[in-house]
Amino acid sequence: MPHHSDLHYLDISELAVLIGSRELSSREITLMQLERIASVDRTLNSYASTMRERALEDAERADREIASGGLRGPLHGVPIAIKDICWTKNHPTSSGMQVHKQFLPDQDATVVSRLRAAGAVILGKTQLTEGAYSDYHPSIEPPKNPWNSDYWPGISSSGAAAATAAGLCFGGVASDTGGSIRWPCAANGTTGIKPTWGRVSRHGVFELAASLDHIGTIARSAIDAALLLQAIAGVDPLDPTTATVAVPNYLSSANDGLCGIRIGIDTTWNSADVDAEVAQMMTAALDAFRALGAEIVDIRVPNSERIIHDWVTNCAIEAATAHTETFAQRRNDYGSVLASVIEHGQTTTAIEYQRILLRRMEFRGRVDALFSHIDLLLTPVQPLPPLTLAAIQTLGTQPQLIAKLQRYTCPFNMSGHPSITLPAGASEAGMPMALQLIGAGFREEMLVRAGAAFQSTTRWHRRHPCA
Repeated sequence: MPHHSDLHYLDISELAVLIGSRELSSREITLMQLERIASVDRTLNSYASTMRERALEDAERADREIASGGLRGPLHGVPIAIKDICWTKNHPTSSGMQVHKQFLPDQDATVVSRLRAAGAVILGKTQLTEGAYSDYHPSIEPPKNPWNSDYWPGISSSGAAAATAAGLCFGGVASDTGGSIRWPCAANGTTGIKPTWGRVSRHGVFELAASLDHIGTIARSAIDAALLLQAIAGVDPLDPTTATVAVPNYLSSANDGLCGIRIGIDTTWNSADVDAEVAQMMTAALDAFRALGAEIVDIRVPNSERIIHDWVTNCAIEAATAHTETFAQRRNDYGSVLASVIEHGQTTTAIEYQRILLRRMEFRGRVDALFSHIDLLLTPVQPLPPLTLAAIQTLGTQPQLIAKLQRYTCPFNMSGHPSITLPAGASEAGMPMALQLIGAGFREEMLVRAGAAFQSTTRWHRRHPCA
């Protein structure tokens, strides 16, 4: 068994073996995690709240079940975290908002109930931006990047990625509306899967923008992210928008390598106005994929400049819809950024929105067409190097910088295609950097396969901060 001090950085798959063989009890590791959270998170602020009593009860139950031969699977007894956008029965779910600070759900979100059914132990709720948009409510102390507190931890699933990176959970559930799994994973050196829209139920998850919201997973490796996704994916009668497409075994081809897999790359899109450190990372990644046997195919990604602009208004309209009642009643309890987004959505005309929907349908079709020639699309997560908090604070006065940051993320919320974020380098300052692979709809197993292959020959996902 690994040394006590290293346990908090184990992969889920490694921890599952120890718990399943009873070399380590779920209660032991859960208690270790809770004690580490109490110590480290005082300055990191990755958790909105913890669920100590319930977590220990669930861990003890897992130990009893496993001892009696009732092992449910690889998540049984494993401590994880849930983004505080997902309802947890009888435990506050605020979505980073004052408006919902006192909300006590009477049921679990479907993703939470499915993780409980898999035997996972929920340590608590991770912090996020207000309503899962781009800024924190003034009453909240934002999560810090465990690698360096002067750097951006990403948005909006910042708490989930920071907690995973710092060894305060073994992974968990997050959401992505415009980049909210991918940016935090890139910033914190974690692995994340944004599945196809409709692959995971949104029942019991606070909306930001219903047709853009993707519920996914954050972990330390592609295998771990897939284990979590396996537990939560699939049709849900409580969410009629979930797809009826069968959920495959995401690990069935994880060890198959990449021989014959076609990875598309748009050299111009991936290099135009891209930072030199990012370009260097992408070159190294491309070499790694070639060495793994992948066929690199030159392609042209559909022009996305307009679709990025459209994302802003599309998101605003749907946010205004989601917040219709509470915004009318409690406008003063909203932070300025989310309030301005909702007001923008309220003033957009139906004709403008219809034009956006038509452009979005066309863009989705063009992206679908790419996958008749390739299996995966490779891009950076962002064209910029790791950003300091000082740089992020200038975004409000630099709309062109915001659009640049959104270049590789927002388009694939508009199209609904799945992606995986993989740690792929370190900046000169030692901060994590990442790439993104996008797949055809409902082909998450291909993303897992490529991610597992990449991580079998690289060590970037094995780096940890000193937190």
